[in-house]
Amino acid sequence: MPLDLGYRPRAWQRKCHLEKKRFTVLALHRRAGKTELAIMELVNAALSCRKDLALFAYVSPFLKQSKAVVWDRLKARLEPLRLAGAVDVLEGELAVRFRHNGATLRLFGADNPDALRGVRLDGIVLDEVAQIKPEFWEEVVRPALADREGWALFIGTPKGLNLFSKLYFEAEGKQDWARDRFTVYDTDALPEREVAAQRESMSALAFAREYLCDFSAAGDDQVISLAEVEEAARRAFKPGEMDYAPVILGVDVARFGDDRSVIQRRQGLQAFDPIILHGIDNMALAGRVAVEIARWKPEAVFVDSGNGSGVIDRLRQLGHAVVEVNFGGKAADASFSNKGAEMLFAVKDWLAAGGAIPDDVQFKQDLSVRTYWFDASNRIVLEPKADVKKRGMPSPDLADALGLTFAHPVAKREVAPPAAWRGDHAVDYDPLTRAARNHTSPGSTYDPLSLL
Repeated sequence: MPLDLGYRPRAWQRKCHLEKKRFTVLALHRRAGKTELAIMELVNAALSCRKDLALFAYVSPFLKQSKAVVWDRLKARLEPLRLAGAVDVLEGELAVRFRHNGATLRLFGADNPDALRGVRLDGIVLDEVAQIKPEFWEEVVRPALADREGWALFIGTPKGLNLFSKLYFEAEGKQDWARDRFTVYDTDALPEREVAAQRESMSALAFAREYLCDFSAAGDDQVISLAEVEEAARRAFKPGEMDYAPVILGVDVARFGDDRSVIQRRQGLQAFDPIILHGIDNMALAGRVAVEIARWKPEAVFVDSGNGSGVIDRLRQLGHAVVEVNFGGKAADASFSNKGAEMLFAVKDWLAAGGAIPDDVQFKQDLSVRTYWFDASNRIVLEPKADVKKRGMPSPDLADALGLTFAHPVAKREVAPPAAWRGDHAVDYDPLTRAARNHTSPGSTYDPLSLL
């Protein structure tokens, strides 16, 4: 007769058990019951496994965290099986071995990746994924699941943009992947009175992240929020509606490794689909930019000079008047520590003025990933790319390419737009200077021409 382990899943937990795929990403609020869900998913898999020497793992960011949060709860859940002689509890290894099939369920910490290198995993739970380095998943866990096509369950609470948010957004529409999100109002895990008290005591943003599992809730130090880019991705302009504005190309040149070279075209309030190039050398990139210049006849081409001197030299050799831009160079506005920070905040203002972007996951993540702070001179400092990558996010090359289109003011060589064109994002023109005075948010320090 089967032993009762005392697990009574709530409706949302039952849904997760039934609908999970090989790779499942679950965004859950604090105190939702995600640890119990994960424990029982592992126990069920270990009990039913028919493969020899199967290994299942529960991983937290730190081994001490796994031990403190999971170990006693796992042992309590399996106590009926231990009393029946069906499992052996190995305290020193933080492991449980199932006697009937030899399967092992063991606790690990992502702080010691070497403990999992070279092993063969049949299934794994990654808890608090927002705090786990991406290379742990990409270089250690994913290869360990390959031999026997093991599964992975990712659980956690949103905490900015990192490995967890990346996996959550990229799971949509991918084969063998599933994702779901459960707020405090979906789980019935906390009393209504406690939820109301938490909402009263926390900031709106903190409550949105912790209890509404809102990835788009911006942190206080986030330059551009996901909410802002999602709104921009829903905007659309009719063909020809931006013909009044100059065409501008921004070219971000890959620096090293997995960075991407990006060619971004923008005209007025419309940013078009970027051209993304991997593993391309400077001469080949210059040739591709030359093709785009011939195609679109831009009023300005701004090229990243940090690693793009060869691209710039080649384009000038071909007769193109390109402008080099140093992200680390001096900003025109003294309130920014460098040109890179100034350009990204110009993008933020442009979005607020009605800018439209492609509805692309990577584009949206790149735009919203950067944070900022103030230096001793009270200037805005932008989070370095290297720090962004440490958080598990790709280098924000697409955002940099769009930022380059705001490097300097650009006037169109043609006449102002027809008087018939008006709308929510209308601009006023001075026919003598052809300068656009865009209605930006109060306090903006940007030259209005930079919004064109």
